[in-house]
Amino acid sequence: MLLIPAIDLRNGRCVRLFKGDFNAETRYELEPRELLERYRALGASWLHVVDLDGAKDGVLANRATLLALAAEKSVRVQVGGGMRSAEVIEDVLSHGVARVVVGSAAVEQPGEVAKWMQRFGPDRVCLALDVKLDARGEPLVRTRGWTEGTSLTLWDALQPFLPVGLKHVLCTDIDRDGALSGPNLDLYARALERFPQLQWQASGGVRNAADLAALARTGVAAAVSGKALLEQRITSEELRPFLPNALSPASMSATVRS
Repeated sequence: MLLIPAIDLRNGRCVRLFKGDFNAETRYELEPRELLERYRALGASWLHVVDLDGAKDGVLANRATLLALAAEKSVRVQVGGGMRSAEVIEDVLSHGVARVVVGSAAVEQPGEVAKWMQRFGPDRVCLALDVKLDARGEPLVRTRGWTEGTSLTLWDALQPFLPVGLKHVLCTDIDRDGALSGPNLDLYARALERFPQLQWQASGGVRNAADLAALARTGVAAAVSGKALLEQRITSEELRPFLPNALSPASMSATVRS
């Protein structure tokens, strides 16, 4: 399982929300590029960068910062938030972004998003389906930066994209996001049971290395983590198994000696 560090942007700054609430924001006094360098040094090969303003309002608001991160080339960047037209997607992909993450549009205009997947390729378009569990435990999708609910289940939301080669799905349990309460292992186990052919990215709740190991056992392809990494709650040694470019202790010592 791959660990993908997350950087959430609002008004150009690094922030985290608590359970998707825009009124429960924690701002971190770290520049986005500073975070990229920290995660690159740990061995990250991918970053997940979200334009929260774009997710809420539908208009890419942190374009300059996103493209500056993508231009670093030291890691590949997948970008979400405000990806609601083919023009915006083409723009960011042509400026170094490796993969776009499409959320609200996948629910509101699935036919159009299916065309994007065909046009740009399934490796370059990841669906982001953010869910809240209802009283029966069914994952219902929310949109517009998690501010609007739907009656659509996660399972039904995927159906229009299977015929066009859907490959990557990022699923966030909103009630776990930023809460450091542990990931929803049952949700991802169910997801893998229903759609084992998909590359699932699990998001929300990671607090320690044990959570990463538990997610790996479910079979998900990747875990996306923001707050636990921002606050350095997991040591570099504990992260190493999940970061493909991480140096071994011996290699680190050799690098220091040289």
